[in-house]
Amino acid sequence: MNKTREVDLNCDLGESFGAYQLGNDEAILPYISSVNIACGFHAGDPTVMKKTVHLALQHGIAIGAHPGLPDLVGFGRRALAISPEEAYDMVVYQVGALAGFVKAAGATLHHVKPHGALYNMAAVNPWLAQAIAEAVYHTHPEVILYGLANSAFIKAGKEVGLLVASEVFADRTYQPDGTLIPRRHPQALITDEKEAISQVLQMVKTNSVKTLTGNFIPIQADTVCIHGDGPHAVAFAQKIKKALLQENIGIRASGKSS
Repeated sequence: MNKTREVDLNCDLGESFGAYQLGNDEAILPYISSVNIACGFHAGDPTVMKKTVHLALQHGIAIGAHPGLPDLVGFGRRALAISPEEAYDMVVYQVGALAGFVKAAGATLHHVKPHGALYNMAAVNPWLAQAIAEAVYHTHPEVILYGLANSAFIKAGKEVGLLVASEVFADRTYQPDGTLIPRRHPQALITDEKEAISQVLQMVKTNSVKTLTGNFIPIQADTVCIHGDGPHAVAFAQKIKKALLQENIGIRASGKSS
């Protein structure tokens, strides 16, 4: 049966470091099509980066760099007052590190997706968005920039000449302006699996999402983020992939040809 459309399922992995084990990377890889690998600032370390690159290649998964703020204690989720120049330098540094491991493994970098607070800051701050987009373009102009759908970051990526993939979230709620509800809000996360899957199908099939105010807003769903660090992450990834396939929606990394 022909697929009516395709969507990318991406997941943030490689978040262990040193003696600390986070997530269940190997178990979740069969259910996704692209992976965002932590680059050492908010999580990860060189050995974990290398291991995760090789795991992704074993599963035929598109590999992306996941640069974040230098905040290991806060897992990169706390906003820092950085300048556009600092954002540029951080991204060049981290993407270069991950790209080195990818090249050493005989592969090519597929995309870049900022992490946590850096991601959210770039979504609304056009100066930071431009700096990050330029950092990616100046070093890896061939890769795809993953960013929040309808955000300043997607606009900046297009303006500098990058291919972009508009990202939506399975387990996050949305504000009327299309930004994510901050994690500190009690309703920021969708914990019910059925509700999260329903939201994904809504976004992919209708290009719209229901906000916390009850209104529907337009949204472009090129790639869906599923988080790999929850207690039921693997089971959820399996269920969401099954639900998409049952709706005749194929799973493929953004920009990959059929």
